[in-house]
Amino acid sequence: MSLLVVGLSHRTAPVSALERAALAPEARGKLLQEAVAAEPVSEAAVLSTCNRIELYADVDKFHAGVAELSTLLARHGAAELDELTPYLYVHYEDRAVHHLFSVACGLDSMVVGEGQILGQIKDALAVAQEQHTAGRLLNDLFQQALRVGKRAHSETGIDKAGQSLVTFGLEQLAGGADVADWARGKRALVIGAGSMSSLAATTLARAGVGELAVANRTVERAERLTRILTEPGGPATGLRARAVAMSAVDAELAAADVVVSCTGATGLVLGAEAVAAARAGRAADLALLDLAMPRDIDAAVHRVEGAHLVDIESLADASADAPMAADVDKVRSLVADEVAAFGAAQRAAHITPTVVALRTMAAGVVAGEMARLDGRLPDLDDKERAEITQTVRRVVDKLLHAPTVRVKQLASEPGGAGYADALRELFDLDPQAVAAVSRADTRADRHDAARERA
Repeated sequence: MSLLVVGLSHRTAPVSALERAALAPEARGKLLQEAVAAEPVSEAAVLSTCNRIELYADVDKFHAGVAELSTLLARHGAAELDELTPYLYVHYEDRAVHHLFSVACGLDSMVVGEGQILGQIKDALAVAQEQHTAGRLLNDLFQQALRVGKRAHSETGIDKAGQSLVTFGLEQLAGGADVADWARGKRALVIGAGSMSSLAATTLARAGVGELAVANRTVERAERLTRILTEPGGPATGLRARAVAMSAVDAELAAADVVVSCTGATGLVLGAEAVAAARAGRAADLALLDLAMPRDIDAAVHRVEGAHLVDIESLADASADAPMAADVDKVRSLVADEVAAFGAAQRAAHITPTVVALRTMAAGVVAGEMARLDGRLPDLDDKERAEITQTVRRVVDKLLHAPTVRVKQLASEPGGAGYADALRELFDLDPQAVAAVSRADTRADRHDAARERA
């Protein structure tokens, strides 16, 4: 089986295409189940953010896998396959590993070095584990990607090279002014209470907004966010913050100076007419930041007098920042080393079931020979029999030690996949016995992943 990723991102597709391909959170589980039900796919995970949609899979046929994953991405979005095809990219084997590790480090983000992507990768793995579509390969891959991303942020200055998408968006609204100076005392409305909206609310609170309203379809989630923001020791103790229902958005809009929206809605949350109505009779400008994909705020707001809208499309146009080249080079070197290490570990793991099956066969041979010895020498006492058994086992272990250790070393090197086949052929191992070991390992991995989530 082999790793394959098919996707599109802000680097390859216009916002209009990303919007058509966007996945609602509740659609991800169904997409994963359909993926693993497809003939060439055994494992699947989806990474869906405001500026990328990527489907990762363990496949046994490259071309069939590409066709299947591409079709699934189109089917579960709102696009026809021929609409998405020009924007899709495909990465295979080590290039797929390199891509995810680069994404985890923030090298492929709209704002280079942002750390929000790590939480999104963690969420993607959690969904795949909940759906039981992540086996050994994808569990190992995504967990390693999280470790690589954390290394990049702790061992280099990549996080200082860029900012989070929220901070970057607010900087665009501030027009070059310091965000804290610009936001201080303003009335803010945050629409949504998910991870990105929570980050926006926290950033605004720390920047010193005077009042903050959080609107969400589930008011309880909005209330939980406002409690976290205002509790003693929180980011903005003393902040006037309240939770409101989505039905109150228009009323809150009329009093707001800053609006940040990032929901999972499939349609518009704020139309141009609502923004124009909120602007009526007001002297102060209204600043709006739309971080949702598909967009929450009607692009026609750009034409509303006194309203300043920054959305994913305008952020992409403005994201030509120049992060520190030395830190980016360090992260790229780190990623290259980690990709090589991951490939070696996976190749070594590939041969492990064959080695286990060989040792199991050898143990069976020893047991059979000892049973035959019992028939020939029935008068052996327990001590004598135990000593003979131990001696035979030591001989077998010593004979197998050097070749099994060496074959693991050889298998970990590039091009070493054939050593497992050679070992099976030389010792006439039953392929079903090897497959049984692999299945047992996969079940154990999934059990461990479920235990970690619990």
